[in-house]
Formats: sequence, C-alpha cells, structure tokens
Amino acid sequence: MNVLMLSPGFPQEQAYFTRALARTGTTVVGLGDQGAGSLPPEARDALAHYEQVQLADRDAVLAAVDRIARHLRLDRVECLWEPYVVLAAQIREHLGIEGMTVQQARTFRDKELMKQVLDEAGIRTPRHTTASDAAGVRAAAERIGYPLIIKPLDGAGSADTYRVGSAQELATVLPRLRHVATVSVEEFVDGEEFTYDTVCAGGRVLFENVCHYRPRPLLGRSNEWISPMTVVLREHGPEVQAGLEMGRAVLDVLGFRDGFSHMEWYRKHDGEVVFGEIGARPPGARTVDAMNYAADDDLYRLWAEATAGTVSHVPAHRFNSAIVYKRAQGNGRISRVEGLEELQADHRDQLCVVDLLPVGAPRRDWRATLISDGVVIARDPDLATLLRLADRVATDLRIYAG
Repeated sequence: MNVLMLSPGFPQEQAYFTRALARTGTTVVGLGDQGAGSLPPEARDALAHYEQVQLADRDAVLAAVDRIARHLRLDRVECLWEPYVVLAAQIREHLGIEGMTVQQARTFRDKELMKQVLDEAGIRTPRHTTASDAAGVRAAAERIGYPLIIKPLDGAGSADTYRVGSAQELATVLPRLRHVATVSVEEFVDGEEFTYDTVCAGGRVLFENVCHYRPRPLLGRSNEWISPMTVVLREHGPEVQAGLEMGRAVLDVLGFRDGFSHMEWYRKHDGEVVFGEIGARPPGARTVDAMNYAADDDLYRLWAEATAGTVSHVPAHRFNSAIVYKRAQGNGRISRVEGLEELQADHRDQLCVVDLLPVGAPRRDWRATLISDGVVIARDPDLATLLRLADRVATDLRIYAG
C-alpha cells in the first residue's frame, strides 16, 4: 500500500503516526510545510519520499500530488492535523481514490454545518448560529440568550473561544475577534466536559476512549494559575454511558468510517448529555500518549494497522491515566523547579512521564499552547488514587521563571 501523508511531522504527534504507518510495511510519502531537514527523525526516517509545499496553497499541493502520482500509485491520503482535513479530501477527489469526501470533511470542520446535520438527526446540540460581524453576533446573542459561547467556526481546541455572560462582556470580547471571519455563537452548557475518542476501520469502532477534563478547558485556558488536566477513564460506567451512545450515533450520522476521531460532549447536572463538537483527527496536546499509558499499549500502532488493514490486536484500558499541564510562575526563563523530587520519591511507580522545560529555557506562551511549560503523565488502576496524585502534581509541583 502507498499512502500520502499530509504534514507528516507537525504537530509533533504526527511523526509518531507516520513512523507507525511505515512499520506496517506501507510506503509513506509526505507533503508538508516543513523543510526536510526540520522534520522530526521519527517522520524523516519513515518517509520514502517527501516534498515541501505550502499546504495553504491548494494549487501548489495538487501540482505536487500530480508529480508524485506520475511515479507512484497512491492508494490512500491521510491527514491527522485538523486544518488540512478538507485538503486531504480534495486530494482524494482529485485522484479519484476512496476515503472521506470533501462534503464529509467540511461537516467535520464547519461547526455550524456539523450541528445542523446532527440537529436533523435528533441529537441534542447547544442552541447555535453563526455571525460574520459585530452586529450579527449581537443579534445572535439576543436570540440565544446569555450566557453563551463564541468561537471560530472552524477552530480547534479552545483558541479564540469566549464565555460571555452579558451584553457588557460581549462589548469587551468583540474587538478580540476582529481577525476571525466567521464565528459560532451558541448556548453555554453548564456541566462537566468529556471526550469520546475512537479508532475506526471500515465503519466499525475498534477502540473507544473517554476523557474527563478537569476543569473545563475554557476555564483552564482563562486562568494562568490553573494546572489543567485530562483524565483518561479506565471504566466506562453508567455516568458516561449516555455520552458513549451519543458518540456512536454522531459517528453514524456523519458517516465516519476510518481513522481517529475526537469528540467533546457535556454532562449537565441533571444528567442530560449535550454534543459539543467533533474532529476527524486524534486529540492533541499529548492526550494520545496518556491513552497509551492507560491501555499499556500503542494507539499509534492501532491507527496505522487500521489504515493498512493489518490489525493485530485491539488495546483495552488497564489503568486510569492523567496528563497534567504545568505553567511557570513569573516571566522570562525557567529559574527553578520545586516539589519534583518529593513527588518522584513518593510516586515513582505511578509517574510515567515528567517532561518539564529545563532551567534556563524561555517560558512558552500558555495562551497559545496547552502543553505550556511541561507535562506530567501518571497512571493508577484506582481512579480516586490517581485523582489525588494528579491534584498533588497540580498543587505541589511548582515551576518558577524570572
């Protein structure tokens, strides 16, 4: 099998998917914005051929694809980075090969279209509309009511996402969204936030996963002092069954058949579940690594084998795991880390990853990247024990800058 991989080395996790696909015996060729010398070694060593091209330039991409196709029959086109899911579908249609269509891909990228399709299928979504200017946003707010959420129509994560509680707050938020052409304006759903993540092949769910965000991402993205965490749940008990059922229904309605999917959903205090959004891609910010530690297995491998049609075995959750994102106190360069030795002494067997910026490194922009100034991944078969440890990582592990 010959597979064209878009952006095979960026973001970082893409390199691990590229490597895993090559290990199945698949011939992997890549197209991406990065220069060949800038590719992570995991991707560079796995690629049979690579061409640098501006992925935002569709015509240049199709010209590069045609050059490759003259020498190599392409069987599949894969893209696991959300901004170019539609581009991958355009390449498939250009080449006449199977896979997600352009219309399907647009449904996964356009949050308004996504919710319209699910509304028609009877799946509960937040009340919603779109707006392209300040007047449209104000009119939408009047119809939907406060509090509400405003976010880019085709965004990812919580970037440029705001909770607005009043007309006065809206007036302060609107100037921050001038660079966004079209926004989604929707009902704020008050409840806990979870994920529903899958690896699928041929329309069959091979692996499904539920994460719990602590706290909700919007709160974590709005307060620098918080150490946000994502908890991978070992047991899918009654409290998440309605979310699982919704997730399966969403995949069916949207016609998702192959690859990694990442859905977010809410559980309200009265038990009602509400759809959030879904992407035809894996979760980011090293969540797949946390899932690997929960399964004690390799989901990069599972995705690759599902893509190549060579699935050897399907992982199962053996642990709960948590990834805690750390932010330094202060500005400038990292000056010291406190509390790490004590954590390692007390929880050495539970700590899987400690990846913090070294002393002397400049701080990352915590608003631009959830990874921030480092991550800690821990696991334990008992959820209560894991949550106590994750909370300790959040409070007792301190990074200072300045």
